[in-house]
Amino acid sequence: MKVLVINPGATSTKISAFDEEKEVMRVSISHSAQELSKFAHISEQMPYRKKLILDALKENGMKVSDFDAVCGRGGLLRHIPSGTYAVNDRVIHDILHPGYGEHAANLGAYIAEELAKPAGIPAYFVDPVCVDEMQDVARISGMKGMERQSFFHALNHKSVARRAAQKMGRPYEELNLIVAHLGGGVSVAAHEKGRVVDVYNVKDDGSMGLDRGGALPVNAVVELCYSGRDKAEVKRMLGSEAGGYSYLGTKDFREVEKRMNGGEKEAALIFRALAYQLAKDIGSMAAVLRFEVDAIVYTGGMAYSESLCKEITSYVSKVAPVICLPGEEEMRSLAEGALRVLHGGKCLEY
Repeated sequence: MKVLVINPGATSTKISAFDEEKEVMRVSISHSAQELSKFAHISEQMPYRKKLILDALKENGMKVSDFDAVCGRGGLLRHIPSGTYAVNDRVIHDILHPGYGEHAANLGAYIAEELAKPAGIPAYFVDPVCVDEMQDVARISGMKGMERQSFFHALNHKSVARRAAQKMGRPYEELNLIVAHLGGGVSVAAHEKGRVVDVYNVKDDGSMGLDRGGALPVNAVVELCYSGRDKAEVKRMLGSEAGGYSYLGTKDFREVEKRMNGGEKEAALIFRALAYQLAKDIGSMAAVLRFEVDAIVYTGGMAYSESLCKEITSYVSKVAPVICLPGEEEMRSLAEGALRVLHGGKCLEY
């Protein structure tokens, strides 16, 4: 079985061709800010990006009809359980009327459908950031009407959890795991017998990331909101100018580590604080699982840092064994999701 994978990002569109689990082609198409500025809404970029994908396939001697399915990255859709979904009219409606926010990832399923339909093959998307398997008690915050929501790096979480289970020689559905995605954004989740029953997402709570604040002091946030700044400015500050960036002026963790190793005290403090906060999140998720944890799994780009992983582990090693699976394989994870359905697995309806 052959799968064409599409992963739209803010400044690029990545495409891969898989023949079963073997990746036979990968192309990254860059988009300048000037090119994208022509579009008022992200959904309007679909024809532009679709043409570039078709051109890239042609340059590599391929066409859409060579594939058995097209799989796109999922975006900010309504909350749904984990799995592989067929693109249907409801998906397209929610992409064109983005009540859950605009993000380049929304284009994944849209482009997949536009490519697959003329070729007479199915279009899928897999484990979008809106995957929601939280238990009811985890939704309660501290104020009615402000219930906690599930937004996290679901695609990588699920893929890495399955890889960790494979390393342990047991089914994912039989294990209790804590997965910590350590990327530009961070998320820490409790995986209980195949379901993510609770999650800290840096967008709203938990540890800070490299440019987001995580769980900030509420009264300080209220003061910020009434400091004369408008809503868009406050959201920008909290969404892209907080976290490590607010302290050190960089969003590159490698630079933070370099500055720490060069003797910069503030860089060392923020490095330690990041590890400290992530360890607190892991400890909280261990409590969610009643401390019956089979493994703690580190993933994402920052997991390549041995010193960061070592620092976090110094706090949590008594909870469970640690497995480090750095980086993220979004393209492979999307292909694997499509292949599970093509080989007879369950396809969910949005």
